[in-house]
Amino acid sequence: PPAKYLLPELTASDYGKKCVVIDLDETLVHSSFKPISNADFIVPVEIDGTIHQVYVLKRPHVDEFLQRMGELFECVLFTASLAKYADPVADLLDRWGVFRARLFRESCVFHRGNYVKDLSRLGRELSKVIIVDNSPASYIFHPENAVPVQSWFDDMTDTELLDLIPFFEGLSKEEEVYSMLHKLCNR
Repeated sequence: PPAKYLLPELTASDYGKKCVVIDLDETLVHSSFKPISNADFIVPVEIDGTIHQVYVLKRPHVDEFLQRMGELFECVLFTASLAKYADPVADLLDRWGVFRARLFRESCVFHRGNYVKDLSRLGRELSKVIIVDNSPASYIFHPENAVPVQSWFDDMTDTELLDLIPFFEGLSKEEEVYSMLHKLCNR
């Protein structure tokens, strides 16, 4: 039998909505083992039996972005990070329950040295799937489904997430994602 899909069946409340796959690190947050004085969260993570503090900075406007995305789409967190780090970060970041599912490193495909997010394994119609990710290697199998974002580390004047909201509001009304994404990437 074919491998099981990564996502559960669509819920009634998400029926008819497109699926947006959202990356975590350098897309929504930046994390560091070095202390960050203005960290939004400090998450203890166990590595080889030792507890390390991970300092997490939220990208500017991430709260508005996630709230609006949760209204418009079926949102899925998909990260190449390990669940023991990404799960507690997502708990703190997603206070509204925007992420209907969370996918971690074991759901990626290891391909030529990179963890790739294979969107065909989600169990959603690809013409209705969008991936938001700072790393083009993550969506190398489906570049036509991507909304590329700049990697974010600590620039508190960054407005990329805010600037994307009107684009996604328009995209949510489209029949399929390809024509608008094609325009976005060729502007």
